[in-house]
Amino acid sequence: MKTLRLFALLDQLRLAHRPVSSEVLAGRLGVSQRTIYRDIASLLAMGAPIRGESGMGYQLEKGYFLPPLQFDPDEMEAIMLGLRLISARDGAGLKDAAERVSGKLAGTMGADRGELFRALPMLAVTRQRAGDELAARWADLLRRAIRQRRIIQLNYRNLDERESLRRVHPLGLTIFDEAWLLTGWCELREDFRNFRLDRTTSAIETGETFPLQPGRRFRDYLVQL
Repeated sequence: MKTLRLFALLDQLRLAHRPVSSEVLAGRLGVSQRTIYRDIASLLAMGAPIRGESGMGYQLEKGYFLPPLQFDPDEMEAIMLGLRLISARDGAGLKDAAERVSGKLAGTMGADRGELFRALPMLAVTRQRAGDELAARWADLLRRAIRQRRIIQLNYRNLDERESLRRVHPLGLTIFDEAWLLTGWCELREDFRNFRLDRTTSAIETGETFPLQPGRRFRDYLVQL
């Protein structure tokens, strides 16, 4: 029981981007703050690089790698549903990647649990849309451009059927029921703009890159929503 609790505590610290108080950790794990203090001491004794102390909060040192932990049933079902949804909505060229992820996860679980994972009775079904095939045409290029911060030149047709040529700093992709959406910083408008992948008539890399600037990041766009 204590071992599982220590794993759960490590999971909480791994997910945190800033120090987490013992009070918050105790609430998430359903234990007392005194138990959190004892568990932190146990983890430190085992060599876990945890920074902080009571009253200030705790955080794992950056760059610390934790080995994969066993997934509980809810986590396994959430992962499988997500992977099967991506496979069903193959509008961003990620179907093969989702299948590879599923195989890799099953392989790390051992024969019995891996087979159980593959056979989970979780199904994702979606209606195929004409726009999915159009979106998939640009998906690989745009996902690579987001990762590498490459400026893209888009030929775009809006809902009024007017075409325009834009230089865009691609920042993130969002999936909706009806379409995939690229969010980027538009040099023409000097602001965030969204572009439906299925209304993009051409997309090419300019060979230029852009820096991530405060106020022009994907998270900055989300804050505005």
